[in-house]
Formats: sequence, C-alpha cells, structure tokens
Amino acid sequence: MQSVIRSTLWLVFFASILAAWWLMYAMSIGMGLDVFGRATPAMNPMMMDMMMGSFVPLFIMWAAMMAAMMLPTLVPTLRAYEDLIANADGTRTGWSGVLLGYFAVWVAFAAGIAALQLGLRGAGLLDMMGAATSLWITAALLIAVGVFQFSRTKEICHGVCHAPMHYFLGHWRTGFAGGLRMGLSLGAFCVGCCWGFMALGFAGGVMSLLWMGAATLFMVLEKLPQIGHRLTKPMGFALIAGGLVLAANILFNGA
Repeated sequence: MQSVIRSTLWLVFFASILAAWWLMYAMSIGMGLDVFGRATPAMNPMMMDMMMGSFVPLFIMWAAMMAAMMLPTLVPTLRAYEDLIANADGTRTGWSGVLLGYFAVWVAFAAGIAALQLGLRGAGLLDMMGAATSLWITAALLIAVGVFQFSRTKEICHGVCHAPMHYFLGHWRTGFAGGLRMGLSLGAFCVGCCWGFMALGFAGGVMSLLWMGAATLFMVLEKLPQIGHRLTKPMGFALIAGGLVLAANILFNGA
C-alpha cells in the first residue's frame, strides 16, 4: 500500500510539472510568440494585452512558470525527505507538506514579480512581452545577477538547496504541519538562491520558452549534490562577461 501511495504522489508531482510546461507553451502559442518570446505574424494583440496587461492573468502566468521551472529543482529535496521517512518518523503527509510549503513561497514570489512587471511596464522600462526596453537595462541585469552569484547570501541559500539532508537533520519537524513549515523555509532559501534567474526573464522577454528551459536546466544542475557547488561561480563569471560585452557593444557600436 505504501508503495502505491508513493508512486501515486510522484506521478502527480511529475504530471503537474508537465501540465505547467504545456500551459506555458499553450499561452505562448495563443499569443503568437516563438520559442524566443518574440512576436510572429500570428501574434494575437488582444490575447497579448489580456495576458500581460493586468495583474490576475499575469500572476497566473508567473505561477504556472514557477511550477514549470522550480518544481523540477525540488526533486533532490523530496528524495532526501524520503530517505528519512523510515529513520526519522517522516510520513507521506509530511512529504506533501514540504512540497506544498515550497510551492506556496514561489506562488507568493509570482505575485510579487507580476506586480513588479506591471510597474516596470508602466514606467516604460519593459515592453508588452516583459523584455527590457533598453539594452543598458539588460546589461545591468546580467552583471547584477552575475555579481550575486559570488555573494554571501547566494552562498548561504545555495548551501541549503544544495544539501537538503543537512537542513532536515537540523530542522526536522514531523507530520503535515512540520513538513509544511520546513517547505516554507526551504522555499524561502530557494527564492534567495534563484530569484536572479527569474529576473533574467526581463532581459529577453518573460515568455521566452528557450530562457525558461535553459534557466530550469541550470537550476536543476546547480542543486545536484555531486556537481552543484561547481557551477555557481562559473555562471557568475559568464553572466558578468555577457553584461560587459553587451555594454561595450552599446558604447562602441551604438547597438
């Protein structure tokens, strides 16, 4: 019976991820965008304005994006919790609580970044597709996120995300309420670790499926226990270099 419950929960988890990716794809196609988040001849201005011009649909879009991008990064954490079910009085309801708490934090983040996008668009800093209207903004964003990769905040937050077993051993709580509490805390650390990659969506447009896929892949790799700690600083160097190259191109070519 326990194996059936375990299999069912994991199937629901992965089905939710696939559904979120399908929803993002359907939204992109419905608005007439390509995989880069750019308008095509089939662009639907009415749907674009409906999705990107008011808070509720924009929040739904960001919440779906968080499910598509961030739930895959939780797999090592959920596996770590499973290892403790038999040895530390863990339960499947506790496992579900961790998942729910983690995602609740990212849904709150989705609300915040949706409001930020509307504010930046109103100020003329983002276009309708959520892309920066100035290459200087894009360059500054790349450099800022790159610098953050070397910060103490990144180090602490990534340390928790990279080694969830250590977190569980130091903050163990039983039952659904305990799992929910740990999930909320883990979600907060994860936001502290990964917010920059969400913000990078403003560099080229938040509906870019290519950016979503690349960012998701990197964040999954960054949280793998075997290799994650080796990727953080190289990515920081790459982002800073990309920002500096773009800034130099603007200065010398006026691009």
